[in-house]
Amino acid sequence: MSGRLILASASPRRVELLAQVNVTPAETAAADIDEAPGRRELPRDLARRLAEAKARCVAARFPDDYVLGADTVVGCGRRVLGKAINGDQAQTYLRLLSGRAHRVYSGVSVVAPGGRVYLRVVATRVTFKRLTAAELDGYIASEEWRGKAGAYAIQGQAGCFVTKINGSYSNVVGLPLSETLALLTGLGVTF
Repeated sequence: MSGRLILASASPRRVELLAQVNVTPAETAAADIDEAPGRRELPRDLARRLAEAKARCVAARFPDDYVLGADTVVGCGRRVLGKAINGDQAQTYLRLLSGRAHRVYSGVSVVAPGGRVYLRVVATRVTFKRLTAAELDGYIASEEWRGKAGAYAIQGQAGCFVTKINGSYSNVVGLPLSETLALLTGLGVTF
């Protein structure tokens, strides 16, 4: 067994986050899975399911390696706020988040050589200030919301929307670093 670390993601944010803690995957490989939530699937459950599905999908190509899969889901109550498909949907999401707290869930899954799966779900509570129409319009015009769960990037312009965060900041960006490193080192993965 070679035991290399493979990242089951095409997300540049996840690669950057891992690099911040001196972890460089041997390879990155996007998982081709359906990311649509199931009927009545809760945000936490969706993050868990997608992280495992991504890791398993890529592990089929790298059976002798450790495959790290992750997925981040924004939940407002029981509602899943995925990646907005257009500016109107992004504005709807941001209006929903305006002036209230929501949770960001990341599922982190590692498929070890031999196929055993290890999973964690991390939740972070994020509170937004009440957004003005000008702030909403400006953010939508920036297009920063594209490709982001919940239609915002805390590490970008939307950082000024956040009045409070309880939990892992890196989780909101896209990968809870402390929990991910603990999982990998607990499995004896070297990087």
